[in-house]
Amino acid sequence: MAGAAAGVSISISISISTAARSLLRRRRSYTSASTSRPPPFAFRSRSITPTPRPPPLPLQVPLSSLHSDTESQASVSKGQSEGSQIIFLGTGTSEGIPRVSCLTNPSKTCPVCSKATQPGNKNRRRNTSILIRHVTASATSNILVDAGKFFYHSALQWFPIYGLRRLDAVLITHSHADAIGGLDDLRDWTNNVQPHIPIYVAQRDFEVMQKTHYYLVDTSVVLPGAAVSELQFNIIKEEPFTVHNLKVTPLPVWHGPGYRSLGFRFGDVCYISDASEIPEETYELMYNCDLLVLDALRPDRSSTTHFGLPKALVEVRKIKPKRTLFTGMMHLMDHDKINEDLLKLKETEGLDIQLSYDGLCVPTSPDPPSSQFSSFEKLQLIT
Repeated sequence: MAGAAAGVSISISISISTAARSLLRRRRSYTSASTSRPPPFAFRSRSITPTPRPPPLPLQVPLSSLHSDTESQASVSKGQSEGSQIIFLGTGTSEGIPRVSCLTNPSKTCPVCSKATQPGNKNRRRNTSILIRHVTASATSNILVDAGKFFYHSALQWFPIYGLRRLDAVLITHSHADAIGGLDDLRDWTNNVQPHIPIYVAQRDFEVMQKTHYYLVDTSVVLPGAAVSELQFNIIKEEPFTVHNLKVTPLPVWHGPGYRSLGFRFGDVCYISDASEIPEETYELMYNCDLLVLDALRPDRSSTTHFGLPKALVEVRKIKPKRTLFTGMMHLMDHDKINEDLLKLKETEGLDIQLSYDGLCVPTSPDPPSSQFSSFEKLQLIT
């Protein structure tokens, strides 16, 4: 055994010495050759400032091609990138996908969480959130729906890719951590990009924020020199209002027994991220919906607070949108496998349904705004 080990050691030493001599010969050969080309990774000083590259054009997936997972079918032409869009910043549960508990389980492998660790895999999901890029003839507004616990990570990945900078408003669906846990991270915007950010929130959820984010609501408790998010809270009611020339209609839903949450309709898009039941009066607000984004937690059944896939499909058949994208999926929802099953519904029932994924950008056509809708109460910053 000792002799074998010594033989291995000698062999390794010889191999290393051979590699070192080879590298030395290559370096000597290079230095003796013409210096017209610098070596790889060599620092080159320039007397001019290079022109910065423009941000890459957004990856847009037309609704008609959502049934294909090939990114080559995505449209990235400049002309199409100038219209209104919704960008999915997150499409997962509060804990996110992959789960740490799955990746550290020595006795069982979770297929979806394992896939989610791969770069670019559509099973990687952060807290459910979208950004509405509302484009008019005079201006473009970025309106965020929810800022959850993973908002910073979502913004870090998608804001540079889509050329996003300002946040013109934030709409809050409810006051759980996966919807408001990232409000503190907005300080980067109000410290370095813009003076403040308007927050549109229901009274019941604002009362929760007065406890969970008391230092953002009442900035008088903040020590001088400390930096916190500068937020302007606007109380909305369950009736239409206008944000930056965009008409927004709240869609009241139940997110578990006795817990009220909001979806939002803007133009022909209805967005409901957290729901276990839709009241009858809300269905009327979704009439003639073009695109429905709907909660669908798991493949087999609903929970007390979220639609499962079977119940979500029942709702789609009742609402009858032209197209549907499910969101808020847990780790039992494999992106490719579920989409294969949903594709069959298009063949059998004509239902155009797919799972959304983080980073998906969908062109939209919001309705023209109406100045009569402005039902919210602006709260003065407490000093």
